[in-house]
Amino acid sequence: MLFQLPPLLSRVQAALPAGQPAYLVGGALRDLLLGRPPHDFDFVLAAGAIRTGRQVAGALKADFFVLDESRDAGRVLLQTDGGRVVLDFIAQQGESLAADLAGRDLTINAMALDIHHPDQLIDPLNGAADLAAKRLRACAPGSLSSDPVRVLRALRLAAQLGMQIDAETRAQMRSAAPGLAGVSAERLRDELFRLLETPKLATSLRALDRLGALAPVLPELPAMQGVEQSPPHVFDVWEHSLRTLDRLEQIFGLLDEHYPAEGAGDLYGGLVVLHLGRFRTQISQLLGSQLSPGRGRRSLLALAALYHDSGKPATRSQQADGRIRFLGHEAFSAEAIAARAAALHLSNSERSYLHSVVAEHMRPYALTLTGQAPTRRAIYRFFRETGEAGVDICLLSAADFMGKYNVQLPQAELSAHLETLRALLAAYYEQQAEVVAPAPLLNGAELMAELALAPGPEIGRLLEALREAQAAGELADRAAALALARRLLG
Repeated sequence: MLFQLPPLLSRVQAALPAGQPAYLVGGALRDLLLGRPPHDFDFVLAAGAIRTGRQVAGALKADFFVLDESRDAGRVLLQTDGGRVVLDFIAQQGESLAADLAGRDLTINAMALDIHHPDQLIDPLNGAADLAAKRLRACAPGSLSSDPVRVLRALRLAAQLGMQIDAETRAQMRSAAPGLAGVSAERLRDELFRLLETPKLATSLRALDRLGALAPVLPELPAMQGVEQSPPHVFDVWEHSLRTLDRLEQIFGLLDEHYPAEGAGDLYGGLVVLHLGRFRTQISQLLGSQLSPGRGRRSLLALAALYHDSGKPATRSQQADGRIRFLGHEAFSAEAIAARAAALHLSNSERSYLHSVVAEHMRPYALTLTGQAPTRRAIYRFFRETGEAGVDICLLSAADFMGKYNVQLPQAELSAHLETLRALLAAYYEQQAEVVAPAPLLNGAELMAELALAPGPEIGRLLEALREAQAAGELADRAAALALARRLLG
């Protein structure tokens, strides 16, 4: 036997009709060969895939729905102690299993295993050898051009599994890249977000650019290349954005709840841990959440980091003294990412999140430039405008600052900025009821009754002024709130 099959596959095997061959294929088999636990399983059958999938779902007491009736494809959704498991059943494409495998993208995904006979690997294209050699190789000369989204998949697998793409396959990817512009928004979005979750994302994006695939996927970004910036920036806008991504990934690791005991690794990482490490558990939980099923918050923040300066080419100006400025670039950048989110068919909550993170990414540093700790009023206003996205903005702000420089960061300035972020996060996580979202001392009805006011927008403005004063520590009780309201009216 090649490896120990998961117990779930024994249950699937038992649920199959007598004598029904079913072949485990694709990523699940690849991951099992690598010793990685899969959560999605693809099965190829000669025929009757929907019927078989429905029967397996009944035996496992799982949910079932038809994926594509014309292709005879169905899906079983099973809840286990380890989370949701997906079992896809699909009829083979072509006249035989060998033809089905030959039509796949990469050789490491073109292996099969009959779950009734798991001691024999079906590997007509030598995918197992490529897997052992950490080599990504296309199945055939037209494998990628037939479905250009496979260009993104190859980059994702290279990053995810630490593999090298062979030269002929890279050439195929370059030829297939223009076709990405014609891929459906949903398929492009799903593969893009899988790529955004991989390590060393900036390296993958550089490869995406070299292959000519950046413009078809994220067309707003190439304009950033070669756009120079004044000191303290040492990189052009595009390279700065990639460096910001690198720093953001570093911060994710430093603030992960499974932070390694051996420490931060360098001085600057140590400063991040010193100032923000106490919020590690809360930040890990936040980054592990999802605004829409299947797309993690961490990948959304990575996309926001990519776009945070995308408005700079449109707003670039140069003063008489030679200084380059980008006035209002954050507003242009926010509109750019909102438009791209709409084009990718992201949810309304995801679009709002991305717009907010990019539009407000300058605010924490602006608080640092005052030279003083942010006041309670300033903290309240920050989170009033940003909500829960304020935490994400703090992480992006740290990465943005660190991404301006090459090797030597100004330690005092970094410490001052991290201290501003610490104050914001401390208020959000430890003083929520006092500073960020205090319970109102008065409601609108009470205000109108006490001050003989008619309904109207003035009531909302008064209530917000009272709440801001309360958050600033200037109001302690209802009487003080009424007194302030009378003064504001007067």
